[in-house]
Amino acid sequence: MKLSSIYLPLLAMAMLMSCGDKNAKDGASEPEVKTVETKFEHKAGDIEASFKDDKVMSVFNKYVGLKTALINTDASAAAASASELLTTFNEQGVDESRIALVQKIVDSKDIEAQRSAFVGVTNTVEELLADALDSGKIYKQYCPMAFKNTGAYWLSESKEIANPYFGDKMYRCGRIDSIIE
Repeated sequence: MKLSSIYLPLLAMAMLMSCGDKNAKDGASEPEVKTVETKFEHKAGDIEASFKDDKVMSVFNKYVGLKTALINTDASAAAASASELLTTFNEQGVDESRIALVQKIVDSKDIEAQRSAFVGVTNTVEELLADALDSGKIYKQYCPMAFKNTGAYWLSESKEIANPYFGDKMYRCGRIDSIIE
């Protein structure tokens, strides 16, 4: 009888303390949820670089529009921007295999397929930019985690990292790899 009179209050006190600790822990460990606006906007006037050729400037403007749609994870806007870029590529005389990459973006409703094709589009635009700048800078940026850690590049009009391969998942993942001047 004496044992139960000693153990019963101790057991009750242990239960009360564990419930109190549980509530305190739950309150402390519950994450604070914040909504962050990741809508990325681009305006044609945002590009500070100037080009020797207006056609190359048009290609880069259309490329940035496509990149912006991918950053915003907007497949329909990406398809529309890619359609504009396709017209500009045709005017530049870009070869058929590279035009086919842009056409994949136009035809696809899958943002991941669009992002995969964007890698080749970036390579094409980078080649067109060789010796095309009159002044300013274009930033070649890199995400090592894109495509299951194989990595991928994109071109940017600013130092700010806005990742077209992860968009709203990892908006700021990446780094400046080089600067085209």
